[in-house]
Amino acid sequence: MEKSSLASRSLPSQLTTTSSSHRSRLPGRFARLPELAGPGFLPLGLFARLPLAMLTVGTLTLVTAVSHSYAIGGMAAGAVGIGSAAGAPVLGSLADRAGQRVVLLVAAVVNTLAVAGLLATAYLSPSYASALDATGVLVAGFLAGASCPQVGPMARVRWMALTTRNLSTARKASGSAGDAAAASAPASGSRSVAASRADLDTALSYESTADEITFVLGPALVGILASLVAPWLPLAMAAVMTITLVPAFAVHPSQQAVVPALRKATAVVVGSAGEHTARRRNRWAGAVVAVPVVAMVCMGTFFGATQNALSAFSAQYATAEIAGLLYSVMGLSSAVAALSVAFWPQRFSLAARWVAAALAMSLFALLLLVPAGIWPMVLVLLLLGIPVGPVMVTVFSIGGVVAPTGRIATVMTALASGIVAGTALGSYLAGQLAQTQGPGAAFVVSMAAAAGLLVLGVLTYLVMKRRPQS
Repeated sequence: MEKSSLASRSLPSQLTTTSSSHRSRLPGRFARLPELAGPGFLPLGLFARLPLAMLTVGTLTLVTAVSHSYAIGGMAAGAVGIGSAAGAPVLGSLADRAGQRVVLLVAAVVNTLAVAGLLATAYLSPSYASALDATGVLVAGFLAGASCPQVGPMARVRWMALTTRNLSTARKASGSAGDAAAASAPASGSRSVAASRADLDTALSYESTADEITFVLGPALVGILASLVAPWLPLAMAAVMTITLVPAFAVHPSQQAVVPALRKATAVVVGSAGEHTARRRNRWAGAVVAVPVVAMVCMGTFFGATQNALSAFSAQYATAEIAGLLYSVMGLSSAVAALSVAFWPQRFSLAARWVAAALAMSLFALLLLVPAGIWPMVLVLLLLGIPVGPVMVTVFSIGGVVAPTGRIATVMTALASGIVAGTALGSYLAGQLAQTQGPGAAFVVSMAAAAGLLVLGVLTYLVMKRRPQS
């Protein structure tokens, strides 16, 4: 509880009084989000993550245009993805130790310079006769990906801190009730605990929807700007957004809810029972935290394989360029379903949610082999997207549950990196199969990834039963 009480004391007054002074116009449970995080947090958190969604596709578009080589363009985009997968956990670990504000501010400056360097090397490279000639572009792409501020994972960490603060307050209130009120205190505390859990579910479902929106909007924005103006404009705009929006997100008062590990360590009493329990929980968490990370690799593999398989599929019936539109159909239903998680009953445990949603995802993925035209595939993708959003919300939630104390940002960024790495893996495997055996074989990679999520969900369900109690 020391972590939560520290977070509560560190919050600024404008956050602790938000619920009374800032009433949200959002419907239902989502009206609680601005009251928890403070004004301006939702739009900042949404648009500050847009540059990350534009970076890979923007690099692919730019380098392909200047080099006249799809291969070199793909290599540059791959360098961005590898850099992001490698750099995100490092940024998360630094944020756990030094705080989000300083890490995000430094990352915003470094990333803006790296993107500027990417633009310069792309146009100043004398030739692109071979991959060796593109070394400067590849290095700049890697640095741009590695330094990209991880706004989405950092936002999730803030939501967890904010809802944990409320949970701690509720438990203290129920625990300090007098003997005369002992009978009624547990019920009141239970309602508060349930409300805090509902707040977290609502926040994480919103975050997954925000991710879906930006990763559909980002590539679309790149395509519009590059085709109507110039191929350098999307990356230039991404850099401008990074240097303006990310610092605003970094200094938003909600960042004070997240207490760095070094400050939290000073509050731990050596040899106390609480410290022993925390160490025991951290050992357990460290042993199982790899499960949601591997799950996100499977999720990314599903995304990457489905994208490439849809390119091959759409080329058979129309043109490969409409694959992005087909993929956005699945993103639409996934985003709506992710929002619905906020209204799922609390007795439906996280592990059970994972198993149920992954089972539906595995079954619906089999339907990818059925369509023989564009419109039947649209219907299949709409159906397939329904369990995708809930799986993502649930895996992020479980990642927060099993994260060792003081390492939540590290885990959240590792989960995000898992998606990036998995997308690259899925794209490669499906691309090879689509080239040699057609889209049906490529869709098998998507099915295997969904099945992997189901297996990991069952494993999580069994492991969570053995979770040590704090």
